[in-house]
Amino acid sequence: MFKFLKSSFQKVKSALSKTRSLLSQRIHALFGKPWNDETFEELEQILFESDLGSQCATEFVDHLRSALRTKPTNDISYILKILQEHALSILNEPAKSNPRTPEAGTPLVILIVGVNGSGKTTSIAKLANHFSSEGKKVILAAGDTFRAAAIDQLTLWAERLDVDIVKSKPGSDPSAVAFDALTAAKARGIDVVLIDTAGRLQNKTDLMQELEKVRRVCSKVIPDAPHETLLVLDATTGQNAIDQAQAFHQFTPLTGLVLAKLDGSAKGGIVLSIYKRFGIPIQWIGTGEKADDLEPFDAETYVKALFTTEN
Repeated sequence: MFKFLKSSFQKVKSALSKTRSLLSQRIHALFGKPWNDETFEELEQILFESDLGSQCATEFVDHLRSALRTKPTNDISYILKILQEHALSILNEPAKSNPRTPEAGTPLVILIVGVNGSGKTTSIAKLANHFSSEGKKVILAAGDTFRAAAIDQLTLWAERLDVDIVKSKPGSDPSAVAFDALTAAKARGIDVVLIDTAGRLQNKTDLMQELEKVRRVCSKVIPDAPHETLLVLDATTGQNAIDQAQAFHQFTPLTGLVLAKLDGSAKGGIVLSIYKRFGIPIQWIGTGEKADDLEPFDAETYVKALFTTEN
């Protein structure tokens, strides 16, 4: 267990290297000399540029200002510790949405949503790999029938991971694909069903109706399904991820987030910004391109990796 946690921390820390470097260097420069009101204004700007968002950045600065008023110091390790503790206090707040538990003997059904290009298909493959590595039987539902490329890509992943897939022709009804996948899952004793969906945010009405129909069909085949609805967000898009979370949360209640491409972003603070605003738990983070580059989100690991000066 200790080796796993250490490995997980190293992956997350490596993924957050750009953000960590930006934060640590600039915080060192700020507090390596006598600080004043302008120092805190600069800190707020630094945190904002790391994608904590204006409200979150202001809270961090106010919290640190109060702490340093009680104990004035230029000790960077102490300052980072204060920032870590406040970050944890945000992430340890109770979530505003939670997944359901499937009935005994029925598969766990996870609906995956997200805009095209967010890393959705790759994240589905990583989730399939994770569940398969736990000895669970997995089936994929190629519900993004709007794009032939999405079906083909998911098919390649299914073959590579040696998991079942249910698909149809491009342009077919996504809810029919979901129905066939859940029916097959029940018949084959499948443990986990991962359903891909289209991500056409430019046509919100059609997307909303499509997602609602998929959800209705799922619940008819398996009670309370989908048990989880995960939104895949591209960490490199920064504050645009906030808009996506808000839009999809309106369409279909989200139970969790998958933050993809964190290794390519200098904006790791988006995790805090999103949770502060929506209370939707971050369940997984992508730390690379490989099938096993997916880590369960752990608040302490994330905060330690984000606000550390270690190499």
